[in-house]
Amino acid sequence: MRDEARQFVLPMVVRIERAAPPARTDALETAARAVLVMLSDPRSLGTGPWAEAVRDWQDARIRKVVRRARGAEWRRAEALDGITVTGRTAEVRVFPPVPLDGWPKDLARLQVSGTQLDDPEPPAEPDPTAPVLWISPHVDMTAGKAMAQAGHGAQLAWWDLSEPERTAWREAGFPLSVRTADPARWRTVTSGGGPVVRDAGFTEIAPGDTVAVEGHHRVAESSGAHGQ
Repeated sequence: MRDEARQFVLPMVVRIERAAPPARTDALETAARAVLVMLSDPRSLGTGPWAEAVRDWQDARIRKVVRRARGAEWRRAEALDGITVTGRTAEVRVFPPVPLDGWPKDLARLQVSGTQLDDPEPPAEPDPTAPVLWISPHVDMTAGKAMAQAGHGAQLAWWDLSEPERTAWREAGFPLSVRTADPARWRTVTSGGGPVVRDAGFTEIAPGDTVAVEGHHRVAESSGAHGQ
């Protein structure tokens, strides 16, 4: 049924200025939060102006495509209807879903392939009080592809939560970590019964598991931990 429905995609744009590119891990975490911000925004719910597009997108495959922009490209992207989410070094703008073949021209012209980012230093240990999106150690992905996969993981976690848990997570500012698992941890988190992203293999990588979510039910406690 998902493949028979009209296919939509969630457009995301990461700002990558030549002189100051974002850190890879921060870009992944910011992309994941951007998806959650879009899903929980009042415009995406009920009779909101984005709600029908969001429903159509979620009824099919939850495709996400991350493109990159800088300078005037970024300013044009910011002028379009959407939400910019800012991390420590990253800026990601997420837009209401569009048909797979119906991208706005100012987004369609942006580069999608080959987005590479690095961490200037190894990421710290993940926050033990917040959800962790574990990236498979067995898949080599560009930063853009990994951002989309982190977004998938955040979305599956969101779907798996109760309304009170969603409210707590949103009010805490969607705390989360994205880290690459070592093989032992990957075996543990993929066998623990939590949400696991299984990529269909349309772009860049072969079909298979890419992200496993750990601790997403901690969000009910995280609101207190973050002083909300």
